[in-house]
Formats: sequence, C-alpha cells, structure tokens
Amino acid sequence: MSLCPCGSTLPYTACCGRWHAGPQKLQAPDAEALMRSRYTAYVLGLGEYLRDTWHPSTRPAEAVETDAAVRWLGLEVKRHVAGDADHATVEFVARSKLAGRAFRLHETSRFVREAGRWFYLDGEVR
Repeated sequence: MSLCPCGSTLPYTACCGRWHAGPQKLQAPDAEALMRSRYTAYVLGLGEYLRDTWHPSTRPAEAVETDAAVRWLGLEVKRHVAGDADHATVEFVARSKLAGRAFRLHETSRFVREAGRWFYLDGEVR
C-alpha cells in the first residue's frame, strides 16, 4: 500500500482516500484534512472532487481540470488556524514540476463549514 500524497505517514486509503470515495466521501473532519485531500486530488487528477469541495459562492462555473503533465513533489502545511467552529485558514506550500521547471505555490486558504461539511472558499497567494 502506498503512502498518501498529502505527506502524512498513512496509506492513501486510510488518509485522503476516505474523503475521495466511499461512505465518508466529501466529509473531511476539518479544514486541514480538506486542504490535504484537495492537494491529493490534484496529484491524482480528481477534478470532480475539487469542484465538489469548492464553496458554491466561489466555485468555478466550469469543471476543475488538472494537468497530467504536472508532477507534484510535495506538500508542507505551515499552519492551520480555526477562527471559530465554522471558519478556518490553512497556510501551505505545494511544490510541483512542469516541463522541467520547478514551481512553488505558497497560499493561505480560507475554509468554511456549512451543514457540517467543510468547503474551500478562496486563497491568497503569498
């Protein structure tokens, strides 16, 4: 069994995989778990999951497309701050490579929980 791409020490099926499919689909327990599962969805090309976990008020009209040519290299969660029970931010750095060029995305993302379910709202690139 392979480790989850999100950087945890857990197998994919025991980590982000449970939020991607099965009875717990779309039910990440907190903003950090949702953010990690979204990173893993980019790695695995799960565009439908990305769209489904985006808050309806900021969700793109078109399907979320992932680029199979992008090679994701790793995720570092810098901090997870719960503003209150239904709002949180997660600061992270995601590294990738495309056509031999390295990229680094440093973002502080905002998340909101509605009816018990967490959604990605938006993010500020640093």
